[in-house]
Amino acid sequence: MAEAPPRSEPPARSISSVVAGALRDAQERRLLERVRSAPVPRHLAIIMDGNRRFAAGHGMLISEGHVRGKDKLEQLLDWCLEAGVRILTVYALSTENLERPPEELDALMDLFAGAFRDVVTDPRVHKHHIRVRAIGNLTLLRPDVQEAIRLAEEATKDYTEYQYNVAIAYGGREEILLAIRAIAQDVAKGTVRPEEIDARMVSARLYTADLPDPDLVFRTSGEERISNFLLWQTAYAELYFADVLWPGLAKVDFLKAIQAFQNRGRRYGI
Repeated sequence: MAEAPPRSEPPARSISSVVAGALRDAQERRLLERVRSAPVPRHLAIIMDGNRRFAAGHGMLISEGHVRGKDKLEQLLDWCLEAGVRILTVYALSTENLERPPEELDALMDLFAGAFRDVVTDPRVHKHHIRVRAIGNLTLLRPDVQEAIRLAEEATKDYTEYQYNVAIAYGGREEILLAIRAIAQDVAKGTVRPEEIDARMVSARLYTADLPDPDLVFRTSGEERISNFLLWQTAYAELYFADVLWPGLAKVDFLKAIQAFQNRGRRYGI
């Protein structure tokens, strides 16, 4: 009888990757338990930055970087549900981004149209009663994207458990200017006196009029600026910046941001 060949051991790299994965999973579980034992941000706003740099660093086309970014956003929604974050607002496309090359914009518009259409049949959305909306100057978007947004908003308009807002073709200064113009028109008509204008009146005319202001603004990519995102609404928000590029965001990175928020003593003013 022929002697059985000696059993080969798994490559060291495979063993190390399994160990690393197990350690990462254990760290995520511990962090999630800690995060869920304390109040989490009611409203989390995220600047999803780094798709193009991620693509360049991994030898991908820019469009593939944006696809990876969309996939990461799908994961993020699950993480927010797990952690108990009730309101999520993500910065998907700024008004400045509309100046990017046509081929990149077309690929982005295709992603947006598909993502909003998917909302209509996404079981998570209906199971958890997530209201989905887009905020921004939507008239600047392709007609098929506008229609997909309309369908998503119509399908979820009655949900109140969670809210998921996508800032698209959005600019914070433009949003404030629109609010000022609306108030100026009311003053001109005589329905508002100048001395009646206050912060609440401005807030009531913003895209986010029915939302509480963000508690935490989280930006990826290592950049440390707001980039014209929710300028009025983030006056007293906590800020957290991570070096990781958006498509490379791990669950542990997300949980560390929430934990950092929980460890801060929030104050209004200086």
